Amino acid sequence: MRDEIADTNKAHWERMVQEGCGFTVPWLDLDPGVIRRYAAGELEPVPERLIEIYPADILANVDGKDVLCLASGGGQQSAVFGLLGARVTVVDIAEGQLDGDRKAAAHYGYEVTAIRADARGLSCLNDESFDLVYQAASMAYISCVQEVYREVARVLRGGGLYRVCFTNPAVEFAEWNGDGYLVTMPYAQRVLDHPGGPIEFRHHMSEIFNGLIDLGVAIQHVEEDPQHRTDTNPSPGSWAHYLTYLPAFAVVARKKQASDGP
Repeated sequence: MRDEIADTNKAHWERMVQEGCGFTVPWLDLDPGVIRRYAAGELEPVPERLIEIYPADILANVDGKDVLCLASGGGQQSAVFGLLGARVTVVDIAEGQLDGDRKAAAHYGYEVTAIRADARGLSCLNDESFDLVYQAASMAYISCVQEVYREVARVLRGGGLYRVCFTNPAVEFAEWNGDGYLVTMPYAQRVLDHPGGPIEFRHHMSEIFNGLIDLGVAIQHVEEDPQHRTDTNPSPGSWAHYLTYLPAFAVVARKKQASDGP
């Protein structure tokens, strides 16, 4: 899909790759044993990188499964799934991000399918071709969650899981002012157009949850980003610092099977 939103946000993420933004740098020092312990709930404390992939049990039993990392390029989440034995496909709007996934796959020696596409239009993927769709905090760059939800429901197999993350919509667009995070934009304001930067969108709770329910998927789990409980001392105003004040959250939903009944 091509429109102003896609073009603007693609350009932003290609620039972030060139600048070495933390979300664009492949994880090339992962320990498969540590990852497996985390997936089994046996790891404490959790390394900073793995704590971003929550809930931990989303990683369980992915060996031999088809996993789609949706709008989650950069060679990070895909590397974790690849090291656990999953067959990984990555879809991202930025080619530079996909290069990170290819680099991680070559480094660790697993295969990855990397496709440049918009999360709102996944015609490049077949119906019912994935057991798990994992989406990081990329919905901020999507104007309508239902557009993504419909595509995810199409490409998921019956019984498959969809994990999607949101920054907290009740406090979206909060800015650090030196003392705390100040909310200056009314909740009804949905668009934040950064001059020279990305276009971001606020999503309300009703559309986040009702959009999934209306598709007929069953919400299995909701979990707040565990980074707000960490003992680290991140730099004020950074993303990690923001999350200690205003945590994001993940929703895990399951696509129903015919055997589930109405």
